[in-house]
Amino acid sequence: MSSKDSDRLISVLDAMEDGIYIVSRDYTVEFMNRVMIEQFGYGIGKKCYEVINRDNRICSWCGSGEVFDKGETRRSELILPDTDRIYELIELPLRNTDGSLSKVAIYRNITKRKKREEKLWKTEADYRRLFEHVGCGVYISSKEGKFIDANPALLKMLGYESKEEFLKIDITKDLYLKPEDRRRFQAMIERDGQVINYEVDFKRKDGSRIPVLLTSHVRCNRQGEVVGYEGIIVDQSERKQIEEDYKSLFEHMPTGVFISSKEGKFINANKALLDMLGYDSKEEFLKIDITKDLYVRPEDRQKFREMIERDGRVIEYEVEFKRKDGTPIPILLTAHARHDQQGNIVGYEGLNVDQTQRKQMEKKLRQTQEQLLNSEKLAAMGRLTSQIAHELNNPLYGIMNTLELLKTEIPSQNKRRKILEMALSETIRLSDLLKKMLSFSKPDQEEKQVVDINRILDEILLLHEKQFRENDIRIVSSFAEDLGKVHASINQLRQVFLNIVSNAKDAMPSGGTLTVKTSSRNGIIQIDISDTGIGISAENMNRIFDAFFTTKESVKGVGLGLSVCYQFIKYHGGDISVTSQPNVGTTFTITLPEHKEAESPVSATSFV
Repeated sequence: MSSKDSDRLISVLDAMEDGIYIVSRDYTVEFMNRVMIEQFGYGIGKKCYEVINRDNRICSWCGSGEVFDKGETRRSELILPDTDRIYELIELPLRNTDGSLSKVAIYRNITKRKKREEKLWKTEADYRRLFEHVGCGVYISSKEGKFIDANPALLKMLGYESKEEFLKIDITKDLYLKPEDRRRFQAMIERDGQVINYEVDFKRKDGSRIPVLLTSHVRCNRQGEVVGYEGIIVDQSERKQIEEDYKSLFEHMPTGVFISSKEGKFINANKALLDMLGYDSKEEFLKIDITKDLYVRPEDRQKFREMIERDGRVIEYEVEFKRKDGTPIPILLTAHARHDQQGNIVGYEGLNVDQTQRKQMEKKLRQTQEQLLNSEKLAAMGRLTSQIAHELNNPLYGIMNTLELLKTEIPSQNKRRKILEMALSETIRLSDLLKKMLSFSKPDQEEKQVVDINRILDEILLLHEKQFRENDIRIVSSFAEDLGKVHASINQLRQVFLNIVSNAKDAMPSGGTLTVKTSSRNGIIQIDISDTGIGISAENMNRIFDAFFTTKESVKGVGLGLSVCYQFIKYHGGDISVTSQPNVGTTFTITLPEHKEAESPVSATSFV
């Protein structure tokens, strides 16, 4: 071969995409083309196993014996160590011009092809495994109405034990509960090429109904003609049962549940909501205008819409609704927005909880808390006043005794005697104040006895009759004839009634009417003392029983009167409350337990 021909052959071999090298019988590399050098490095003159396998031993896959001794061509596939490449190896003999033999080895990289084949094989295996093990029914059927294939899930769903038995059934007659549903399915799938989520009733092998969701597409031949259908069948029995359970839950929930449109109409509502709002039928309720007929304040409806369209939901929104008869009802409203497929808000759904009972309980709780707070205040103030009173009493009595002695030594017509009497009078007044402070901290030590409330009130009104008449105040009394007795301290009750009556007189500087009424019910005696005076302002209503709180001028009182009254009434197991309206009047209501004959007298001891 000429040099020119040799160069041309080398150029041809270098242009090939396969790696090619030539070795002599002693495994020495005589030639390597471009691809072989790129993949294994330059190795001409080296042993082939050193170049290919990076080893000093002959390769285990080497076919040199067959090639050199038998002159055979040998093909094999191999994965070279320390690489992820797969090669198809072709080894063939090459006779040289001098008659000697060499071996031509062609390394064809088939890695990509092998991986594609492996992937395809795995995909087919995956699809078959999916077909066999998927939880929903999968099928292939002919256009004429026979199943070609079906997975185990479909057989189990429809109650068939073997595929052979199932493939023999007539789809229209033996599968569809209503044969016209099969015809409707075929019309849709051949028109659109597919059917998505078609709800239909199938028959199990035993004839029982099973609701399913059918999704399928057509199978065509090479000419594009529809020859059958394939798809999935999903058992809807559980979903249908859930829907029935949800419907039952919706209707029987004790809380009001609703679904409404964005425009202000109810779409659905449960019985609890109808009963809550006083409607007899759902048909009547669904006709109402939510903004006009439901909300007491239409602006609350607008606020609700702004919140739910901004946040997608509203949680525990306090609002007032109107019952059918127009009466208001407090509601706790929780709702979220309903959206269409494009994400636009089309309505709302949620819960309405009647808050009437909760509001009443909260009001009662606040009253109880206020009473407890007043009791705590009075107890603390009682301890303080008791200490102060005891500390001041002894020196005060010393002063009073000293002034009394001085009086005896100064003639009555002496000017100093008058000043001395004024000092003694003020000291006595201070002593009376200390007595009130002591009675605030603990009641008089006296025996309780059976007391006639009507008699005590009558005596007090008689005592003040002249004073009231002079102040243009009319007295109206209404005493229950068969009023029971109470077991109490007469002096303490007198102090309570005197204090309230005195306050009533002060509240009517221009005259008015004082009404005193007694009544009894269920073992409780009630005393109502009302005036038509200036009333008590809203900001002072919660403070009138506080110790040292007063609206009078400092010379008229120090604010212990009503707090002492409160303490005395609580001590007797009763209660005292007040209602008032400025410029209309005030009513004090006192309740006391009626005395039972079996009760034995108990000493009125300290209660602080």
